[in-house]
Amino acid sequence: MSILSVNAGSSSLKFALYPVIASSAKVSEAEMTGSIEGLEPSGSPTISWEIKGQQKTKDAVVVPKGTEPFDAALLTLKNLLATHFSHIALQAIAHRVVHGGSLYSASVKVTAEVLAQLATLNALAPLHQPHNLAGIQAFAESFPHLPQIACFDTAFHRTLSPLETTFAIDKKLTQSGVRRFGFHGLSYQFVSQVLQDVSPRSAGRTVMAHLGNGASLCATVAHQSCATTMGFSALDGLMMGSRSGALDPGVLLYLMEQGWTHDAIQKMLYKQSGLLGVSGESADMRTLRASHSQDADFAIDLFTHRVVREIGALTACAGGLDVLAFTGGIGEHDAILRQKVAIGLGYLGISVDVALNMAARGDAVQAIHEDESSVEVWVIPTDEGRVAAQEALALCI
Repeated sequence: MSILSVNAGSSSLKFALYPVIASSAKVSEAEMTGSIEGLEPSGSPTISWEIKGQQKTKDAVVVPKGTEPFDAALLTLKNLLATHFSHIALQAIAHRVVHGGSLYSASVKVTAEVLAQLATLNALAPLHQPHNLAGIQAFAESFPHLPQIACFDTAFHRTLSPLETTFAIDKKLTQSGVRRFGFHGLSYQFVSQVLQDVSPRSAGRTVMAHLGNGASLCATVAHQSCATTMGFSALDGLMMGSRSGALDPGVLLYLMEQGWTHDAIQKMLYKQSGLLGVSGESADMRTLRASHSQDADFAIDLFTHRVVREIGALTACAGGLDVLAFTGGIGEHDAILRQKVAIGLGYLGISVDVALNMAARGDAVQAIHEDESSVEVWVIPTDEGRVAAQEALALCI
């Protein structure tokens, strides 16, 4: 038995196959991981996958005339499973869904009613939610005999207090559901579980930094979320690849007065800001590191400053700091950023071992702090799919 975990986006589909360990009712490490890219209307879809212990393989996805790219991608994935894993039986399909709103604080089996309720949240995560839900619908039609499980990025933050979730606005708006939720919960759940195994101190006050194209921070006490940087939508908090992060709402009022439309503002906030907007070059940290232009360097410095600034705020909320963990594409691979963040937080007694930090490349769990550091610092490769697969298994037992 295995669980297929998927993450459907606007132009891509990520997938991973997790075997079930019957004796412990848990899933093991992925037996296969992969992605299908180029699913946008004018794209040329390709599929790449890696079976555990084998080399990565890449191939084109054939899209017959009159067929939607996503449907062709699903057929290609089904054929891949039939070719290489005919010996396994799928038990469920786990879907990463960005927003569960106030309705869902735990993973759930998807029904038509659940889909309809989740669709009401599309405006809160327009880059993710509609595509997540379209993916569920497509998989339900392609695998009609399997349970489809929605696993929410907001669920990990259900332990946030009203002080953390409430905006200082008219309480009628708060009561209607305008509140802070927090995101990247599947990633934080995985990192927190790893920390429980490797760091007894993480049961105290921990800050996890999920830094990638989407970026946020989460503070935990006793492994429960107590503060996080993202809020009502996935726009708040840290500067990101192409998203603005926290922004004075007066800026938006000003733009509206200048004649900006809703769609123009939304495009600016989600797709033309962050590293891309500040640098004028790219949303990819690797590209900016290689550029060395003044604008690229400033964008990196601003990103780093915002991370340091917000870790300070979350440390105050948690009442101190015992463990700091980096994850996500940037967090796992950008040693320079980790070093500069640690220097910026030196007042907390953080001391990173330069050699250990430079050697940590996101391919294994690695402690990078010096022995005398007052705060443990870890690099932990995240696996959101495994958390989703475990959640799906629990609902199917």
